Amino acid sequence: MADDQSVFIAGLYVPGNRPERFDKAVASGADLVILDLEDSVPNGDKAQARRNVVEWLLARDDSGGESSGPRIQVRVTADCDDDLDALLPVAERFSLRLPKTESVAQLDAVAQFYQVTTLIETALGLERAFSLAEHPVTAGLALGDSDLASDLGSSSPQVLEFARIRLVVAARAAGLPAPMISAWPGITDLPGLLSDTQRGAALGLVGRVAIHPVQLAVIRTAFQPNSTDLAWANEVLMALAAGGVTTLRSGEMVDGAMRGRAQRILQLTAATRTSG
Repeated sequence: MADDQSVFIAGLYVPGNRPERFDKAVASGADLVILDLEDSVPNGDKAQARRNVVEWLLARDDSGGESSGPRIQVRVTADCDDDLDALLPVAERFSLRLPKTESVAQLDAVAQFYQVTTLIETALGLERAFSLAEHPVTAGLALGDSDLASDLGSSSPQVLEFARIRLVVAARAAGLPAPMISAWPGITDLPGLLSDTQRGAALGLVGRVAIHPVQLAVIRTAFQPNSTDLAWANEVLMALAAGGVTTLRSGEMVDGAMRGRAQRILQLTAATRTSG
């Protein structure tokens, strides 16, 4: 089980064959930038995309550590040794995003990379979510909505909701951060993005990846606790500091069971402020 408990609110995908966008993505305000070697890169551009990513990672000044900019991930092509072999010399400069993970053996094969976000995109992967989350190299889980819908032959909102809940439970049971929500495909459908992100947040997911910078602000808005929630969280934690069962000004009875929700509200408030 990985020990990275970072909270990422807004992530941004960048195609590996568009190196002119790499620095722009870093400057976009995203707190996670994902250089993509998979779906967004045409087959004929894969080799050049690998070179682009490796060259950029080698040249990037990350001497300031995490505080100097967003965290960097690279999404490789599923079952592609060429991607992994090319990235190995710069493995310490990014964390890996592994698509279509279904077995512990796949995670064993990338154990030389420090941290891995394990992508669940098939029915088998979803069934094995907890065992994949428990693997020592797994730093987080993520759901691939479109690939899972294709594998299941269903795009029903109920099916997606079930998969999201299943992943939230598996991540929590393994001591991992809550999964981020996968990308919203409608770049110009910002109301749809906001509504769907709020639904995901209500299920316990935290953060979302974007495919265009215009989506980042909407994602942050969806996860920003409102003033009422923030005031409640602060009052709960102050009341609980004395121990035992107590009552808030509103008359609501409070005990230790509410501590986790209150702490999460404060954590989200801090994350959405600092990632903007």
